[in-house]
Amino acid sequence: MKAFLLAAGYGTRLRPITETVPKCLVPIHGQPLLGWWLALLRSHGVTDVLVNTHYLPGPVRAFIEDHNRQDTGLTVYEAYEPELLGSGGTVRANRDFVRGEESFLICYADNLTDADLTSFVRFHREHGGVLSMALFHTDRPEQCGIAGLDAQGRVTSFVEKPEHPRGSLANAGMYVAGQGLFGYIDPEKPAPDLGKDVLPELVGRMYGWQTEGYLTDIGTLENYKRADGEWPYDHYEDTTADQLHGRRD
Repeated sequence: MKAFLLAAGYGTRLRPITETVPKCLVPIHGQPLLGWWLALLRSHGVTDVLVNTHYLPGPVRAFIEDHNRQDTGLTVYEAYEPELLGSGGTVRANRDFVRGEESFLICYADNLTDADLTSFVRFHREHGGVLSMALFHTDRPEQCGIAGLDAQGRVTSFVEKPEHPRGSLANAGMYVAGQGLFGYIDPEKPAPDLGKDVLPELVGRMYGWQTEGYLTDIGTLENYKRADGEWPYDHYEDTTADQLHGRRD
């Protein structure tokens, strides 16, 4: 299976850390966030990952090259963007990366998670929607994309950062999609955003999967410090699937 790992943002809310370190390489328990993501994806059977870069691409490129020199079974590719393409634009521009794939993952690299991606992919294949979106309950729904579900798990509404939220099920920044997704990314729109431009068009055609794993957006200094203290793992190169989705014995 293949995965997009969206990592090109500036990380402005993490300054001054991100003045010299790209957001996807900030350390969690002494290991780069990107390393934790690669461990998670590898532990769930992903073999190829495309990481987009823009801001401070050099250190990310060096990290990828170092990773690829190791025999991990996971190959990482860089897609450098001279100008940011938007989350939907990155997926659109790199369609050939997943050509022929029945389904693929799209994940935001500024989250820290041990979500059970194997169960997530299984859910998507069983439900057969254009896309499946990982969801979690938030206590700040006005700051998130909020979804409504029917009894079958179909997404019946989706609003990005609603002024008057009708629920607390929030977009977790992880998706499983099939080739049909490309029909909903406007080829004429510059820098389309998945949350703002694509997901609202998929209401009624996508499903919501609720993750029970650890999930934190490390995009602010407060969240980053909390995540670094809470994260229960101390390494990533030999982390197993059992360790990275909740079975911490």
